Amino acid sequence: MTKSSMKSSSKSRLPKRSEDGICYTSLKQLVALQHPVSGFSFLPKQPVQSILSGRHGSRLRGRGLNFEELRHYRPGDDIRTLDWKVTNRTGKPHVRVYSEEKERPVLILVDQRINMFFGSQIKMKSVLAAELAALSAWRVLTVGDRVGAIIFNDTEIKQIRPQRSRNNVMQILHHLVSFNHQLDASTSRQQDDGQLNKALAEVERISGHDYLIVLISDMSGWDDETLLRIKRLRQHNDVIASLVFDPLEQTLPKAQQLILSDGNQQIQVDSNKATVNQEFQQIFSNQVSYLKKIMAKYDIPVIPLTTNESALDQVRKALGFKMAVKK
Repeated sequence: MTKSSMKSSSKSRLPKRSEDGICYTSLKQLVALQHPVSGFSFLPKQPVQSILSGRHGSRLRGRGLNFEELRHYRPGDDIRTLDWKVTNRTGKPHVRVYSEEKERPVLILVDQRINMFFGSQIKMKSVLAAELAALSAWRVLTVGDRVGAIIFNDTEIKQIRPQRSRNNVMQILHHLVSFNHQLDASTSRQQDDGQLNKALAEVERISGHDYLIVLISDMSGWDDETLLRIKRLRQHNDVIASLVFDPLEQTLPKAQQLILSDGNQQIQVDSNKATVNQEFQQIFSNQVSYLKKIMAKYDIPVIPLTTNESALDQVRKALGFKMAVKK
């Protein structure tokens, strides 16, 4: 078999998807998101209403600093930059001079596991996650920072190292579409094998200091190891968690005979009963509250994103920017 026939054969394994932006996304749709990316920012300077703005300033630390030189103290220098070891050794005050890095690397972690292939209203969680990743990548490139991505599904993890180029963003989008189109409702849901933690381990491996890491997932498979890895990432980087969910995961529709299934097992419930729906809502509320609480301990903001609203509008609202005026 020739190389060309092997390539065509591998491509034919994936059925042609309806790129409607509901069940599956498309490269054309993700590329088009570069045009409306104004109206939000991941830079340290944030509006007062932004979820990234803390009580005493931004939660984002800004770009890192590069050491430039060690020189004699001059009137007007900030005394906090004094190098006391050199000053004591020479008997003359010396200061350390730093310059701000010209760019800051951003790494986007995108979940495309089978649990994300779910949606009850406007679009699938997997499509919303892909759109948010594309919006983030375009925005980062617009402000001149490097952007990369870790995209993962149930069996594969793909890394694109941060670079400041349109080609790199296009590479991210191509892989997003590829992973998104691999999702299939007929695929049996296997027991979680810690794929979320494996993806986070990959983020740890390629990220350094002063990265901005954007997690986009429904956080399925969260456990103690997940928290440990996120804590380690947060020690030297900024982390934003985007929690993707569907309204049906929050509130059950009213029906006497409602069948719920995870793809392997199913259960019948009567959601007309107030106690059933209240208990269902309480479980979801407790999960979100726990995630927010545990993340708040490490100063990690959580942005809940629902599938029945525009990704861009939700991000703009969460970051305290004015909504786009619809004509």
